[in-house]
Amino acid sequence: MYAVDLHAHTRFFHGRRSLGDRFDPLGVRLLAEAADRRGLDGVATTNHDYYTAFDPSPDVETLPGIEITTDQGHVLVVGPDPPAATKPGALSPEEAVALAHDRDCAAIVAHPFRNSTVRELEDVPFDAIEVNGKHPRSRPLVEQLAEERDLPLVGGSDAHYPFEVGRAYTVVEADRLTPESIVDAIRGGDVNARVSESGFDRLLRRGYRAIHERKHVIDAIERPTPGVGTPPGEEETEAD
Repeated sequence: MYAVDLHAHTRFFHGRRSLGDRFDPLGVRLLAEAADRRGLDGVATTNHDYYTAFDPSPDVETLPGIEITTDQGHVLVVGPDPPAATKPGALSPEEAVALAHDRDCAAIVAHPFRNSTVRELEDVPFDAIEVNGKHPRSRPLVEQLAEERDLPLVGGSDAHYPFEVGRAYTVVEADRLTPESIVDAIRGGDVNARVSESGFDRLLRRGYRAIHERKHVIDAIERPTPGVGTPPGEEETEAD
């Protein structure tokens, strides 16, 4: 078995693509070093709307991926041949999944209860649903959604800074750790989402929860839990 973070970024900023491209080689080295210190075997580089092939790390396996910004939210694509670039908002979730499958990759619903309505789509053939490391308190909702869709759960930290790597990760049952074996394990249900419960990670989650609640992009679990498929905050909107 392998422990793999399936959602990580090589930079902590968006925009300024040329500057980011220069930073990415350093960013992936820092990600790999942090993942190794956290005891992970692999980390997927899922940058927003682009994929760059990085030099292999001596510490952990760096796996190809991309986080596609669809017109309804984010979709993680992980596997041997992710698209090199996508235009933010240009693809529907259905198109993103079809693109992933055409390239022998797995398509995962990213952070389904943060700023996304991708989870509402019932007939799109996703391969898994993510327990996101920024707000794992939504896990009961994610588990209910996964059960309704008959899909496995995977874990990803959504790290933009190296110290965030591994706060959520995926246990993968496979003989070898390769992009192809990751896809096979996800589609075969041989994966399990895990969340770190270290004191540092719990403190980090409290900080992100406060930020996202102020932005009104994620439900506060202290409030009555919305039904699956109800975007956070929409209850108040409908009552007005």
